[in-house]
Amino acid sequence: MKDMIKKVPVPLCGVMLGFAALGNLLQSYGEGIRSVCGIVAAFLLILIFAKLLLFPQMIKEDMKNPIMASVAGTFPMALMLLSTYVKPYIGAAAMYIWFFAIALHIVLIVYFTVKFVLKLQLPKVFASYYIVYVGIAVAAVTAPAYEQLGIGTAAFWFGFVTLIILLVLVTIRYVKCPEVPEPAQPLICIYAAPTSLCIAGYVQSVTPKSRGFLLAMLVVATVIYIFALVKAIGYLKLKFYPSYAAFTFPFVISAIATKQTMACLANMGQPIPALKYLVLIETLIAVVLVVYTFIRFMGFIFAGEKK
Repeated sequence: MKDMIKKVPVPLCGVMLGFAALGNLLQSYGEGIRSVCGIVAAFLLILIFAKLLLFPQMIKEDMKNPIMASVAGTFPMALMLLSTYVKPYIGAAAMYIWFFAIALHIVLIVYFTVKFVLKLQLPKVFASYYIVYVGIAVAAVTAPAYEQLGIGTAAFWFGFVTLIILLVLVTIRYVKCPEVPEPAQPLICIYAAPTSLCIAGYVQSVTPKSRGFLLAMLVVATVIYIFALVKAIGYLKLKFYPSYAAFTFPFVISAIATKQTMACLANMGQPIPALKYLVLIETLIAVVLVVYTFIRFMGFIFAGEKK
């Protein structure tokens, strides 16, 4: 068992985040489905904690790598989401988990900025950089559960401003340095996440809302989503790498963003009925990609599948 725990990669945090978000996406189909997603995410959390406890030195080494360090941001993001799952059972204690997760993400932002961004090397910039900075917008998505809309609004605007900056930086990197090592190639699918995450955070925490601003973000998010989906289909042919985690949360949060935009516009009295078809398609794609990625990770950890 210890050998299996040793194989648990940091990007498994991304799959945990994908399941936690998937539960929220599918909640309208039944609380039972959400609970199943929450249980799977909790199982992955146990694996990650086991790795932290048994092999802390490996995690420490991973944090010296800009890809692993940035992907580690999915851990506090997942904790924020999972805190809302346990809130009905542990009450106020859930909010302390939420605050802890936000604090942990802020520590990561500071560490990552000092360690990698202040000594920026363009070839070492990857789409995973979005996770570190825009990822804190998960606080905006979850803030209403704790009646902390002030924190949610601040998290949204921080995420949105860093999204604009990183869209420029990361795009320049992929244009000027198109060569990407094969194990890191799937990371480009993370492009689909930040704009959609900002939409979800905006809908949940920011008032008043602008219909024009919301639709503009949705158009950008949808264009990037199509780009990421085309890339994902191509990269699914690669052999398994932990970067497969990029096939999970970005596609789930895209479906959530479209679904929340549809509901928000309906509440404004200006619905766009066609969006329900887009939501359905994006939801189906998200489910397939998350389940497939989970199976591949479990095969790698427990069935001896080669990386």
